[in-house]
Amino acid sequence: MAQPAVPLPQKMDRIRVLAAESTRMNSQLLAEALAQDCQLEVMGIEPKQASILAAVAQQNPHVVLISSALEDSGTQGFDLARQIAATCPGTRVILLMDNSHPGSVVQAFRCGAHGVFSRTESSKSLAKCIHSVHQGQVWANSAELRCVIEALRESEPMRLVDSGGEAILSKREQDVVRCVAEGLSNREIASCLGLTEHTVKNYLFRIFDKLGVSSRVEVVLYVFRFRKDWVGAPASQHSPVRASGPKLMSAAVKTASRMRLAVPPSAVMARI
Repeated sequence: MAQPAVPLPQKMDRIRVLAAESTRMNSQLLAEALAQDCQLEVMGIEPKQASILAAVAQQNPHVVLISSALEDSGTQGFDLARQIAATCPGTRVILLMDNSHPGSVVQAFRCGAHGVFSRTESSKSLAKCIHSVHQGQVWANSAELRCVIEALRESEPMRLVDSGGEAILSKREQDVVRCVAEGLSNREIASCLGLTEHTVKNYLFRIFDKLGVSSRVEVVLYVFRFRKDWVGAPASQHSPVRASGPKLMSAAVKTASRMRLAVPPSAVMARI
């Protein structure tokens, strides 16, 4: 009797990583250290702005590791992060930093970074950081998140209505914000709301612009500061499975466990 065919397991796509440390040698050493993770395909790059931008355009990496200090400039890494976020939104940026100075941490996320990583941590931890960021999470420790929260607290309140008293966000944009607050990825939001991933991205860009923010972390904080009633509310009739939705606190606990961090609900690590 013929045996039923057993499907072969699909080959897992490797995460393409571009590493730009403070020197070319350090870039290569970093790439070699990360290459121990078989799920990562790492390429070291010359730490020059033109070389990095060209490599990002040609290689289309999933994640880019950039030293905050490049070419004898302590801020060029931040400038590069901003350029990559603007020109290659599908590529996620992690800034490598010598220390977690509050101003530097806040600036990193304002420039569009999806994670900040201290050089005092191990390469094994960096590999975990890369995997998490690639999966749509934001990587930062508790102290770094507190820096971001304090900066937002000190900034001017976000606008909730326009000059005519009308809500800034449309009903559909509010649905997207609810899903972001629940920790859903773009793909999950698209499935939940019956949209395409491309449409979800367009909604997010409009939401960022209307709220005057630049990251999902700030969107989640917006919900906690101004619209806690949105948390756990039904997002759409297209979402029978998540009709009541998991509470944001549950998402925070789950994420904190994965990141080995003890963060309060207001510092939840949102997916991007």
